[in-house]
Amino acid sequence: MTLRIWLAGLAIFALTQPTYAVLLRPTGSLVASVVKLSDLFDDLDTGVDRAIGPAPAPGGRIIVEAAQLGAIARQFGVDWRPASLADRVVLDRPGRALGRDDVLPALRAALDNVGAPTDADIELPGFAPPLISAAGRAEITIEQLEFDGTNGRFGATIAISGPGISNQKIRVSGSVTEMVEIPVLAHRLQPGSIVRADDLKPSRLRASLLATEVVRSPEQAIGLAVRRTVGRGQPIALADLGKPLIVAKNTRVSVQLQSGALVISAIGQAMESGALGDRITVLNPNSRAIIEAEVVGAGRVRVLADSAPIVQAGATRVSNAALGASMVLR
Repeated sequence: MTLRIWLAGLAIFALTQPTYAVLLRPTGSLVASVVKLSDLFDDLDTGVDRAIGPAPAPGGRIIVEAAQLGAIARQFGVDWRPASLADRVVLDRPGRALGRDDVLPALRAALDNVGAPTDADIELPGFAPPLISAAGRAEITIEQLEFDGTNGRFGATIAISGPGISNQKIRVSGSVTEMVEIPVLAHRLQPGSIVRADDLKPSRLRASLLATEVVRSPEQAIGLAVRRTVGRGQPIALADLGKPLIVAKNTRVSVQLQSGALVISAIGQAMESGALGDRITVLNPNSRAIIEAEVVGAGRVRVLADSAPIVQAGATRVSNAALGASMVLR
């Protein structure tokens, strides 16, 4: 008997509950900058949907309680009434941070227009990324740009707009550092090492750090020898490069003396190192005379017929012909 009474009461309660044509949407995600009726209610009649208020800022949330939902429904003729105080709608507006990479292209273009270096790093210390709608596409405009070319400092107002994005402006300040891309050594080279293509790698460096004239392209270094130790990743100073030495100091060299059709070859001792085309001094080991000769190949020098020998103190000046004759013929 008791069960019958309970079931009968339940049936009567169900019959007394109102049935509405519109359903509540308990949760939702906002894309636009306004809240619409369709964000709160489902199954609205055609032409009823409209904006009813501003959306929260990107990353924000609003909660519409039962009383406010009822008032909105009555105001706009929506066929819905709250069933209890527990009825509510929670609306979130997803947001994303507008990062440095989003603003740098527009900022770089604006700085180029006022004379900033084209190849430069832009620093934005203290940049606070504003939140924008996750669904919107930001359009960046640079306003009120001030640039000081003497120290690279700048200040600018960045205007942010676009579909689904609330217009906003932020102020930024930073600096421009001119950069250059040059070849540097991929590994350490010792004095006398000849630079080859695989010894080099590209690197972007601050232009202000290049105090001396340095190699700017691989062609300036390949095939030349370094005159001192150059470390990995270091720029190569032009003054530290020279033609490869093909005659070493104190080594035996083949000496050629040509006078008309006569060619005399002999052995001498290089008194200094030399590269191709260099003029070095060579010692005649027999007469102890010193001659000046041109380096013409690896371990080979040539003496011009009309050049006078350099004679050590106490020796008698002799002709090149006599000098050549006194050398050991080869």
